Amino acid sequence: MATHAVAQETLCALRREIARIEGTLPERFAEPGQEGAVVLRHNGRPGGESGLLITGVPALDEALGGGISKAALTEIHGQHAREAGAGAGFVLALVSLLLKQAPPKPVLWIGTSGVFAEAGLPYAHGLSRLFGIMPQGLLFAEAPRPVDALWIAEEAAGLKTLATVVIEISGNPQRLDLTATRRLHRRATEAGRPVFLLRQSAEAEATAAPLRFAVAPAPAGQRHILGRPLAGSIGPPAFAITLDKNRLAPLAHFVLEWNADERTFESRDAVRHDRPQDPVALVPLPQHRPDLAATAGPRMAYGLFRFPPAARQPS
Repeated sequence: MATHAVAQETLCALRREIARIEGTLPERFAEPGQEGAVVLRHNGRPGGESGLLITGVPALDEALGGGISKAALTEIHGQHAREAGAGAGFVLALVSLLLKQAPPKPVLWIGTSGVFAEAGLPYAHGLSRLFGIMPQGLLFAEAPRPVDALWIAEEAAGLKTLATVVIEISGNPQRLDLTATRRLHRRATEAGRPVFLLRQSAEAEATAAPLRFAVAPAPAGQRHILGRPLAGSIGPPAFAITLDKNRLAPLAHFVLEWNADERTFESRDAVRHDRPQDPVALVPLPQHRPDLAATAGPRMAYGLFRFPPAARQPS
């Protein structure tokens, strides 16, 4: 009995130490006076709701415990090189949401020469048009090696003049281990601002990030005009999101569309089912005369065109 009590106390002390390192509140697994009761932490993060980046998709925010922590390292993972655009677009969408909720500050995007050569850089006109990010507000730092990019990110994460730091690394370099990601997460926790780790064409491995999104491109739907799908059109960009690392909820999948006008995410199911198909008649029905549309036959915009007879050429 005494051995069990010592083991429980050791386990609780270890949990408190991990929570202190991560900057989160430890879970409370038993109510006072209730043996064996279990209480799950839902929003046990510093700052409450003000410290969360809300995505605007109710199902996703519920799975995240209210939103993405603004004082943590968040990993965005792309498995294939051809999906680099989807991963970068998802990160830019998160940055756009962050800038909507906070005073505008510059964003630092760090990457290696190899990943910038392979995946490219964000297009300046697209930044302002799709995400509301002014080109002069996005700073790029190109590092020759992943270890240099990690050093820049760790130093920049503590700067109060930046809104967030994005570090983009390709593959699975040896230096990107638990120790390096733990330092990034600790810097983000101490500074109270998010750090996004964008991993392109990489295999999933253990990191200190509390959240990991696996992002892949999703087929675009049709654009809606007056509540009706426009045949042959291409709708807004869509992302297939898998929340495959989350301490507050099990594995979850989402298909999100980015609304560039409102700068918000929309669930693909909500986009399809919440919009009315026939909200109102496009043309009001006549009240004092018969409806001509019911009896009208086929019409042409212009009458039948007859070509003039060819001019007779002199022999």
